Amino acid sequence: MNSKIFIKLALSFSESIEQPHFEKTSFRVNKKIFATLDFVNLRASLKLSEIDQSVFCDFSPEHIYPAKGAWGKQGWTIFEINHLKPEMVQDALTLSYCNIAPQKLSDKYKM
Repeated sequence: MNSKIFIKLALSFSESIEQPHFEKTSFRVNKKIFATLDFVNLRASLKLSEIDQSVFCDFSPEHIYPAKGAWGKQGWTIFEINHLKPEMVQDALTLSYCNIAPQKLSDKYKM
């Protein structure tokens, strides 16, 4: 997985847009962030449910882990994308998008 593939995947969702977010790039739907990408470190941050965060972190704890502090407790999860397969990141992006997007948009992506 690389940053170009990540961007393509993140922008494949209905009404998703890319915008700057401090030193990162954010991906938003309905003005809310569902993912960020740190180009320097090739790390993405995705908003997952507590259960989904646990599952992904258990799968690859050295490359997927909760964000520090309160952000991690809210479900924000770090993915070191250069160590992960696109299919795994796609699944996590889909869950993150569905957690943030309005139901009318997210229904078609629910697994």
